[in-house]
Amino acid sequence: MPQTPTAKAKRAPRLRLGLFSRSFLLLAALMLVSLGAWLQVFFSMEEGPRAIQMAQRVATAVSVTRSALIYAPPSVRPALLLDLATKESLRVQPRDEADTLEPLPDSNYWNHVAEEVHSRLGGETNVMWSVNGVAGIWVSFEINTDQYWLVFDREQLGLTAGPEWLGWGATALLLALIGAAVSVRFVNRPLARLGNVARQLARGETPTPLPEKGPIEIRDMNVAFNRMARDIRQAEADREIMLAGISHDLRTPLARMRLEIELSNVTDETRQAIDEDLAQIDHTIDQLMEYARPAGRAPEQGIDVSSVLGELLERERSHTESLGGILTGSIEPGLYAKINAYDLKRVVSNLIENARRYGRSRSDDTVRVQLVARQQGNVLAIEVKDQGSGIAPTDIQRLLRPFSRGESARTGVSGAGLGLAIVERLLGQVGGQLELLPAPGGGLVARIELPKARIRSFPSDNQS
Repeated sequence: MPQTPTAKAKRAPRLRLGLFSRSFLLLAALMLVSLGAWLQVFFSMEEGPRAIQMAQRVATAVSVTRSALIYAPPSVRPALLLDLATKESLRVQPRDEADTLEPLPDSNYWNHVAEEVHSRLGGETNVMWSVNGVAGIWVSFEINTDQYWLVFDREQLGLTAGPEWLGWGATALLLALIGAAVSVRFVNRPLARLGNVARQLARGETPTPLPEKGPIEIRDMNVAFNRMARDIRQAEADREIMLAGISHDLRTPLARMRLEIELSNVTDETRQAIDEDLAQIDHTIDQLMEYARPAGRAPEQGIDVSSVLGELLERERSHTESLGGILTGSIEPGLYAKINAYDLKRVVSNLIENARRYGRSRSDDTVRVQLVARQQGNVLAIEVKDQGSGIAPTDIQRLLRPFSRGESARTGVSGAGLGLAIVERLLGQVGGQLELLPAPGGGLVARIELPKARIRSFPSDNQS
């Protein structure tokens, strides 16, 4: 099926820039525009005074040269012309009616120079760009009836050379960009430090205190964040103590109640019903303690996910078979991700337990669970599939919240509704995500995606 332009556009890669890059590029663009406008204004302001100055220089040189040639004896005129050419870079050439003339460039500067020369030397004075193909600034004058050209080098009368201004402009731009980078780095450094500390807090680690100094806005933000981090850690510690106390205080009477029931004269049906209720209470306590337990620190190097899942599959397969169910698995070898091995087992065990509780087949009331792990691009996909009744798409977000359970089609069993919430919390701390999808043919697919970790391979030293 041909792809529409809209679908292609959605898959087109987008360039994602950080705050430092965006701020630097914005400042660089503003500085480029500012430098260009400044140069334009400078050239415009320099053009008029420069043209008047050059015209005055031309008029003075023509007048001095003309007077020197008039009052110099004919015998010394050749030496005088040679001296002007060598010392003053002024050449005097005879003018002929057959000379090939090239006018000045049609620019504001040279038009202004020509007007000023005419105003000082007279309107009959000619100012040319080249004569007979020889480059220079050629200015005509006469002595009695003889016609002459006074030739100036173009560099003497032109505006400041382009390469020189280009060098100065490049230097100014480089210094401006360095200043922009330093300024942006100075502003972004507190934000980068705040982001690192926030990630530490999200992983359940004790964050490094932010420095409570610097500009007043940064200092107030760091003080507020440090106070928030201390409050969160204190709240977590209080919660752990409270849940541990609840677990201890509840399990002691539960054990005593089980003993009393075993010694009592109640019927077997009553004993079994009470024992199931006590088991449900005990399971709820386990889930509360599991939810309160913090996630383990992610390792610096990726762990062998295939090996961890293989061990978990064998353990859960035996337990599933003891409950009358079937658990199968397909795990690709060589899968690596940066996640604590114990947390990975907690995540997948919760999903398998969820499938055992809610995934009974509607045809024969048998639990069939499948565990699949494979690599897809830059992520590892781990799927736990069942053949139960599934869940409605509108209930997915609700079921990910703590203490939320499905409707009657997936209830009727023990549980506190914390399994999926535990899974999502543990995955969020390592950059993973959980998706609940309908399975082909009925049932539910709980799909985990973890970023793939690269494993460095070091060559072994072979010794003979």
